[in-house]
Amino acid sequence: MTTFPLDQATQWVQDFGSPLYVYDAATIERQYHRITGAFDTSIDLGIHYACKALNNINVLKLMKSLGAGLDAVSMGEVHLGLRAGFSPEEILFTPNGVGMSEIREAAQIGVQINIDNLETLEEFANEFGNSIPVCVRINPHIMAGGNAKISVGHIDSKFGISIHQVRHLHRIVNNMGLHVHGLHMHTGSDILDIDAFMRGASLLMDLAHDFKELTYIDFGSGFKVGYRPDESTTDIETFGTKMSARFQDFCLEYGRDLKLIFEPGKFLVSESGIFLTTVNSTKTTPSTVFAQVNSGFNHFPRPMLYDAYHHIENVSNPEGEQRIYTVVGYICETDTFGYDRKIAEVRSGDVLAFHNAGAYCSSMASNYNSRVRPAEVMIIDGHAQLIKARETFEDLMVGQIELDAFSQEKPEAEALLVPSEV
Repeated sequence: MTTFPLDQATQWVQDFGSPLYVYDAATIERQYHRITGAFDTSIDLGIHYACKALNNINVLKLMKSLGAGLDAVSMGEVHLGLRAGFSPEEILFTPNGVGMSEIREAAQIGVQINIDNLETLEEFANEFGNSIPVCVRINPHIMAGGNAKISVGHIDSKFGISIHQVRHLHRIVNNMGLHVHGLHMHTGSDILDIDAFMRGASLLMDLAHDFKELTYIDFGSGFKVGYRPDESTTDIETFGTKMSARFQDFCLEYGRDLKLIFEPGKFLVSESGIFLTTVNSTKTTPSTVFAQVNSGFNHFPRPMLYDAYHHIENVSNPEGEQRIYTVVGYICETDTFGYDRKIAEVRSGDVLAFHNAGAYCSSMASNYNSRVRPAEVMIIDGHAQLIKARETFEDLMVGQIELDAFSQEKPEAEALLVPSEV
């Protein structure tokens, strides 16, 4: 759960408005050093930040400064990474279900390409032959934990080439003369069972002996963070010790040292973020007391999308008497952040903080209901700095083309003001 102090939260709202995403750079650095410090120093370790979790360019620049590479799943993320200063060689492009046009563009840029489909691999070989080395994503059919919507290593998943299709994979690689320089897997998020993950890792390492040109093995990520107070999380230190020993043994068996890569996203940024909202009103019904805030699942989608729990705290009245509230948003359909939560007494105008808002919140936000997206702020050396401006109504109109066919005389009241926020 988010750990940085919230005593300035109301001041941030006064300075930058509400709702507001706030990220703490020191927490991101702490998490990065925690994962790198969990592994034996003799191992060539690479941490590729999964930027789909939080894609603000300043976060990417911070990751670059720490020594991370980048995990990108779209060409948009590739270009963000390049803009942030990553070299093409530091970016691993791992798309799913894209057309050859995207893979062709990635090849032209020179990023590392990771393919998870036998048919796509054949297309790649037909177009590029052995001129470009490739990484192959394997599905180990391991359930290592997490919500079904974000568990991607099971047999019914659309991701990866099945471990049971290895013979076909070899047929394509050998007949087409492909240079496979990387193997990859990703079982999904919220990994709590280290032993289950290690079984999948062992499958990948066993398969690696069939590919003699490897330079790295990428084991994805999905390490669990704590959303509830005192919730169990991935013991990254124990995992690092176990994985280091297993990988060192593998490298001895393989005959040379390979690079060990992981792709954490949520682990690095989730705890760094809070989301600040302002209470518009409270509403008592025959069965429930609602706290109604000035946001919705358009800004904070995880509770509605994944039934995710986020701890909610009243930072305006932290010492208030504890009462039970259902916290809801302003979207015109069911829009609930938390049911029957024990929160210090909530009053109109109070600021509520949603913890663990660093991952898959702003990056998944939308303009649903024609609502503008919030500003983003980063705390750097104790100072709050704006890293993304709040949208305005005019931003909603960008790209829209108003046709003359539907134009009517504008009302004389030209002075009607368009609100700067919606």
